[in-house]
Amino acid sequence: MRIGVAGACGRMGGRILALAAADESLEPASAVERSGHPRLGTDLGPGLGLTAPLLVTESCEEALAGCDVLIDFSSPEATVAHAQAAAKAHKPMVIGTTGLDEAQTADLNQAASKFPCVYAPNMSMGINVLCKLVAEAARVLGLDYNVEITEIHHRFKRDAPSGTAKRLAALIAEQLQLNADRDFVYGREGITGERPRDQLAVHALRGGDVVGDHTVTFAGDGERIELVHRAQSRDIYARGALVAAKFVADKQPGMYDMSDVLGLK
Repeated sequence: MRIGVAGACGRMGGRILALAAADESLEPASAVERSGHPRLGTDLGPGLGLTAPLLVTESCEEALAGCDVLIDFSSPEATVAHAQAAAKAHKPMVIGTTGLDEAQTADLNQAASKFPCVYAPNMSMGINVLCKLVAEAARVLGLDYNVEITEIHHRFKRDAPSGTAKRLAALIAEQLQLNADRDFVYGREGITGERPRDQLAVHALRGGDVVGDHTVTFAGDGERIELVHRAQSRDIYARGALVAAKFVADKQPGMYDMSDVLGLK
């Protein structure tokens, strides 16, 4: 299977290409970067041990033509444009870009009606198992347990809270019938008063080179449950993205997530 990567020269893109090159069933076939990127036109092939050249291009259409599945870890604006190009080409995509706003998410969903797409803010298989456990815990414990989400990432991360924290919050809200606009808080400051029973708080920490930690705390009277996932390497996201690429390659048009990929639904 020929793999294309958008955001190919970024931290995630580089690891996806490297792991694809090491997988006998996959072939790194195309690489996309933003207009003006200093590595446009360079050959990534030798660094990956490839015999064929792998030139970095700014043309998503060119990259789509040269691959079977395009994996996108770029920026929200670029991801939407790439998805619209994939819709025209009817070419599968795997999208791990975070920070999309409501309008961009709507554009992505609309485009995905014309091509198969796996979209997940976190491609880690472990984090997706955590999502299932968190939803089940919220269902069983209910509002008698106060729920708080804490995440920490490296200082270079541009969006907060993380896409994974938002996903965890949405799963909990669904089980507890909470409203994001009314019941969610993001950090606390000053005299906040007693914590409301139906509040869900999300706290984002940034610093150092932390790959990504997520902790969901269910605090009740007399006991506390903590569900924790700690990412020690970006390779977990890259491996998950490649598993998703193998899954989506022969699927019908539509939006899928990692629960579909891992059979967790």
